[in-house]
Amino acid sequence: MRVGVAEFVRRVTARKRLPLDYSVASLRVVDRIVDGLRAAGPEQGAVAGELFWLGAYAGEVLVRRAGAEWVDFDLGQRELFGQVVGVRMPDGRAWNPIGKVTNRFAAGPEESVQQMYFLLHGRPRMPTMADR
Repeated sequence: MRVGVAEFVRRVTARKRLPLDYSVASLRVVDRIVDGLRAAGPEQGAVAGELFWLGAYAGEVLVRRAGAEWVDFDLGQRELFGQVVGVRMPDGRAWNPIGKVTNRFAAGPEESVQQMYFLLHGRPRMPTMADR
């Protein structure tokens, strides 16, 4: 995912001066980009590629800033999240940043990508059997 996200960032920042620098603050930019796409009025399918890569960018911010790692979802998670990949946080929980961006497009500002970060990054790591 990291290579694909880097290519997406290179492509979109070449056209517009967007501060997609993998910072937590840049997640607010993601929210605003999605809001702009939404306001333009296209069907979700028409912008599905952009939404996917914006979500992957959000996931990469979680990887770089909150210690998450990219994971392939198992069959149950794929059915739940509607995605094949997501991130696993240091506490062991799986999250779907790609779906969060899609939800922002569908539902609007109450589905904030930046707020998702603030909810996730500070959670303590869950103990594992290896810790005992």
